[in-house]
Amino acid sequence: MYEDTFEDDDGESQVPSITHARTAPPSTGGNNTSQTASVSHSATTSQLFAPPPLTPLSLIGYGERTKNKLLTKALAEEIRHLLPLRLQLYDTWRLCYSLEQHGVSLQTLYMMSAPPRTASRPGYVLIVEDKLGGIFGAYMNEYPHPSRNGRYYGNGECFLWKSKLIVSSLPGSENASTTSLSGSVSDSASTKSVNIQFKAFPYTGVNDYMILCDSHYVSVGGGDGKYGLYIDDRFEKGLSSSCPAFGNEPLSDAGQKFDIVGVEVWRISNF
Repeated sequence: MYEDTFEDDDGESQVPSITHARTAPPSTGGNNTSQTASVSHSATTSQLFAPPPLTPLSLIGYGERTKNKLLTKALAEEIRHLLPLRLQLYDTWRLCYSLEQHGVSLQTLYMMSAPPRTASRPGYVLIVEDKLGGIFGAYMNEYPHPSRNGRYYGNGECFLWKSKLIVSSLPGSENASTTSLSGSVSDSASTKSVNIQFKAFPYTGVNDYMILCDSHYVSVGGGDGKYGLYIDDRFEKGLSSSCPAFGNEPLSDAGQKFDIVGVEVWRISNF
């Protein structure tokens, strides 16, 4: 399980570089040529092994009248750092489906999630909001679509995740509280510190039960008769239990069963 907490802002994400430095030997009072060469080689090696900087993300697809936006840039950056390296470099995420914008239709979700032919190995982020304001979901290496012959698809790149906003009072203000990721921080925001509590549950290798969908539901993660995440075709009810595929805890604070408020699917690709 991966867990992190960071301040919720729209600043650029900082990616730690990988440095392979050497310590220069102490001078013996003679020629310092070897020491200088060692330091120079150390700097060159650090540059060669440092990953490229990540540019800030752009989220495209929300309508001007959309009120319930489930994905923020801060949350997207948390998810981004767990994606395959090829997808971390893409700085534009596109909204494929939104319950608010496109209505209640699982078939519409499937149709709009299908990637364009020009897209190269895209990834998908499924986001769910429950009635308690929790925001959670899954990363899928394939777009959601009905399974063939009732078989699971997807690979070990998939993972489940959950998050919530933690609003902490600064000295002299009111007590700390928790609020919805898609909601707004109340009146005394200037005296509060807002952080995202984020947890991710990667593939365990126990089984290959990643993605299973049909005309009645979407699910990610399985085994032992459990679903890591399950949403019905009317986007009203959901399930989340600890499953062998991801070894996750229930994603909703409501427990294994929860009421759905919002659903979104985002595509990460070159188009």
